[in-house]
Amino acid sequence: MTISKAIILSAGQGSRLLPLTADMPKCMIDFNGRTLIEWQIEALKANGIRDIAVVTGFRTEVVEAHLATIGGASFEVIFNPFFKVADNLGTCWIARHAMDRDFIILNGDTIVSDEIVGRLIAGASGSINVTVDVKPDYDSDDMKVHREGDRLISIGKRLPPGEANAESIGMLAFVGEGPRIFREQVERMMRTPDGVQRWYLRAIDMIAKERTVNTVSIEGLEWAEVDFPEDLEIAGALTADWVAEGRYSR
Repeated sequence: MTISKAIILSAGQGSRLLPLTADMPKCMIDFNGRTLIEWQIEALKANGIRDIAVVTGFRTEVVEAHLATIGGASFEVIFNPFFKVADNLGTCWIARHAMDRDFIILNGDTIVSDEIVGRLIAGASGSINVTVDVKPDYDSDDMKVHREGDRLISIGKRLPPGEANAESIGMLAFVGEGPRIFREQVERMMRTPDGVQRWYLRAIDMIAKERTVNTVSIEGLEWAEVDFPEDLEIAGALTADWVAEGRYSR
């Protein structure tokens, strides 16, 4: 299995990190000499993914200028003018034309190791494949997953504690018919009155009611979500270790 394309959803400001993000998108936060989005890009490039679409919104010009300085990949910038009023289902709808072949989608606030990208590609045995981690318990902000074996049964932040047995890290692979299935579901949901207020993983939850959605465990591998001020220290420590070991050396 090879996948050569990725879509990074980086339209938001990251308001929960204010004042740090007052004039800078969350994806531009520096962690040990690389921005958040550059850490993502390096992990993708390490696995042969060099066709990368980036959906921008807040301060798009800053992200565009930064991408122009990053070599080794081809970038398509897709500007989402509705980023202030639409949730990430709308961001996916804006980028639907880029879902034209096998691809990986990645939330713009998650730093992942190259091993995670490799694990996802190797484990993409279904049309839709969701990376999941496992931990002792899950809080209200976690995107919780109920799975049976490798099959995803349901996904959402409001899953009852007794049902949640994994957590989505916001990274999926769509292969074969997967891109078409996802595009069509996004289209249907965006035609409803509350479509702009939906998360795209709600689309995955709905698809899982009718089709098999695969999960790929990345338990034990390194990643960090950057959402709250306390996450900055965690992501900083993780990337400092990577710098020390020479990962993605320039």
